Amino acid sequence: MQRLTARRVLSGRSSLIAQRWLSQVAQKENPVQENGVSIPKMPPFDYSPPPYNGPSADEILAKRKAYLSPSLSQLHSKALNAVDGKMQYLFDEEGRRYLDAFGGIATVCCGHCHPDVVEAIVNQTKRLQHSTVLYLNSAIADFAEALASKFPGDLKVVFFTNSGTEANELALLIARLYTGCQDIISLRNGYHGNAAGTMGATGQSIWKYNVVQGGVHHALNPDPYRGVFGSDGEKYAKDVQNLIDFGTSGNVAAFVSEAIQGVGGIVELAPGYLPPVYSSIKKAGGLCIADEVQCGFARTGSHFWGFETQGVVPDIVTMAKGIGNGIPLGAVVTTPEIAEVLTRRQYFNTFGGNPVCTAAGLAVLRVIEKENLQKNALVVGSYVKERLNALKDKYEIIGDVRGRGLMLGVELVTDRQQKTPAKAETVHILDQMKELGVLIGKGGYYGNVFRITPPLCFTKEDADFLVDAMDYAMSKM
Repeated sequence: MQRLTARRVLSGRSSLIAQRWLSQVAQKENPVQENGVSIPKMPPFDYSPPPYNGPSADEILAKRKAYLSPSLSQLHSKALNAVDGKMQYLFDEEGRRYLDAFGGIATVCCGHCHPDVVEAIVNQTKRLQHSTVLYLNSAIADFAEALASKFPGDLKVVFFTNSGTEANELALLIARLYTGCQDIISLRNGYHGNAAGTMGATGQSIWKYNVVQGGVHHALNPDPYRGVFGSDGEKYAKDVQNLIDFGTSGNVAAFVSEAIQGVGGIVELAPGYLPPVYSSIKKAGGLCIADEVQCGFARTGSHFWGFETQGVVPDIVTMAKGIGNGIPLGAVVTTPEIAEVLTRRQYFNTFGGNPVCTAAGLAVLRVIEKENLQKNALVVGSYVKERLNALKDKYEIIGDVRGRGLMLGVELVTDRQQKTPAKAETVHILDQMKELGVLIGKGGYYGNVFRITPPLCFTKEDADFLVDAMDYAMSKM
């Protein structure tokens, strides 16, 4: 009887603690005023994470400093310990909710812990976690079929990898083998990965170590905001032909580019750029590679793939990030004729096409279709951009608002005429928005561009909270 009474007392205390914890969380999520000024209110959301009893942020940070690579960095001045996630929201160790408008760097496309994706992962893990592509498994075959159906023309052969870097490395290898040429043309300011070949193709010094990176020529970036030709895509395209004429033998292996540069600061290529570039590359015997690692899988809203916004069909397409909603997965898609070159030797990837990963990938495709996330990206993304442009009219610090769908960038400058990067201000506002409960990323060579790449389940209410929080943070500058 005493034990039963003790249990009831403990149960009552636990309930009281939980109630206090939830009350504190609610206060932190939606503070009403600060110095008499109303603070933006986060939209309601029907989910509360279980109380967290793991190590604190400080304890994790100490272990990270002791045991992980010193090259790892943090996005905010005060570390965020993300312990729970649900759809477009993340929760920290104290149960505080954050609107995730960064999506794990444009990776979480369906939403954190989307039930359909989780179910596919769990069910496959219970049956078979890994075998090898040397044996048959329906998960890889079913996903390859579904993925190939999303492409135009003869793009229907799929190679699975574990990341975008691996996918781009494989694409460059295939292009060099198929053409017999070594020269690659990519764009300044572009980013394609951090391995040997992809580091060479990347066009920013901050991502390139001092190692051999030969055989790559970087063309003028067709940047409508900072580029020398503004939004005239055809003028930029002539630089690619000049590189072919004066920097190569006249024949090249490939041209590789993103349709919207992600790491480079959400830079959408100038209109009309890719068609003449693809034409020049074809005449030089090369292949055209579309890097869809960040802008693929319906993120642009208007199209499923970024390259479609320019009206072209590439020879090779690479992808990762959104393909698995956070599961380590990448892919290269090309034609049967081009794919044949890998049969000249043995090509193998132990984990590429893992049954758990490909089961997740298939679930992601189905969720995008079932929940009409491409249309949502278009509608909500257009609304966010419209509101951000109104904010640009209000604050001189906003030099440019750009992007498409739910892949948007806001570039901050201290002088609109000179386009002087506002580096310190960007970091400050980023931290202030985090304190308000909004997570966004930053990018661009100067680190002065807000990257807004939320899960595609983002709502207009979320959009209002995001922009209101940015407005509030800027008003305090």
